[in-house]
Amino acid sequence: MTNPVVSALFPVVFLIAIGFIAGKARFIRAEATKDLSNLVFMVLAPALLFRTMSTVHVEQLNFKPVAMYFVAALLLFASLMAWQGLNRRAAVLALAATFSNTVMIGIPLVGLAYGQAGLVTLFTLVSVHSLVLLSIATLVLEMVSAREERLAGRGGARHMVLTVLSAMKAGIIHPVPLPIIIGLLFAQTGWVLPEVVDRPLHLLGSAFGPVALVLVGAMLTQVRVGAHLGSALGISLLKNMALPTLMAGLGLAFGMTGLPLTVMIVTAALPMGANVFLFAQRYEVAQALVTASMAVSTVLGLLTVSLVMALVDWLG
Repeated sequence: MTNPVVSALFPVVFLIAIGFIAGKARFIRAEATKDLSNLVFMVLAPALLFRTMSTVHVEQLNFKPVAMYFVAALLLFASLMAWQGLNRRAAVLALAATFSNTVMIGIPLVGLAYGQAGLVTLFTLVSVHSLVLLSIATLVLEMVSAREERLAGRGGARHMVLTVLSAMKAGIIHPVPLPIIIGLLFAQTGWVLPEVVDRPLHLLGSAFGPVALVLVGAMLTQVRVGAHLGSALGISLLKNMALPTLMAGLGLAFGMTGLPLTVMIVTAALPMGANVFLFAQRYEVAQALVTASMAVSTVLGLLTVSLVMALVDWLG
C-alpha cells in the first residue's frame, strides 16, 4: 500500500519538475511566466477559493489553529529581529523566515493530502495570512526605515498609519482573500450555486493546482543562487523547519490535535512565499539573498515538507 505522504507529495514534485524542465527547454519562456502567474492568481485561484468556501458556514470554521499559527510566526519574527537588530535587512529576512507559500504550493499539497476538510482549514488561514503578516512587516519596515533616516540625518518621517492602512486594504482587496470572504458571505445566505455556474468554477479550480506547480518549476530556472547559498540555506532551514517545529510545540502545548493542527504544521513547513521578494525590492535591501532563499527554500522543501508530513503522520 502506498504511503499517504508519498501519494500526496509525488504529484507536487512531479509537476514542479515538469515546469523546471519546460523552463530549461524554453517551452515556458521567462517573459511568459508573468502572464501565467496572472492566470493563476487572477482566474484559477479565485474560482477555487470561492467555490470551496461557498458551502462553508462560519460556525464550521476553527480559528484557534489560525491564531496559534500567527503566534508561532510572530514569535519567530520577533526573535530574528532581536538577533539581527532593528534594521530593514533584519525585517525582510525575518519575513522571509515566516511567510509561507500558502497558495501556489500549499493549496495543491493540502488538497491532495488532506482533502476538502484540510482545504477549509487552510483557506481560513489564507484569508488573513497576507493581511496579518504583511501589515505587521510593513509597520516594522516603515518604523525602522524612519529610524535609519533620522540616524542618517535625512529626516522625512513616513506616514506610517497611512502606509499600514494601505497595506491592510491591499491585503483584503486581493485575488486571494477576497473570493474567500465573498464565498463565505454567499454560504451564509443558504443559497446553492446553480450547475451552470458551479461547473465552470469547478473546471477552473481543478486547473489551479497543476498550473501553479508547473509555474513554480518554471520560475526556479530563472533564479541564480551563487554566492548566497550558505545564507540562503540558513534562512530556508528557519522557514522550512524552525517555524513548523515552533507551531507543533505551541499547538501541542495548548491542547490542539487532529487535522487542524496537522494542516497548520504542514503549512508552516511550506517554502517561502513570493511576496517577500516584493518587500525586498520595495525597501531595496537583501534582494539577491531573498531571491536565492526562495529558490533554496522551494527545492529544500521537497525534502523538509516530506519529513514534516511523515513526522506528523507518525505522531497522529
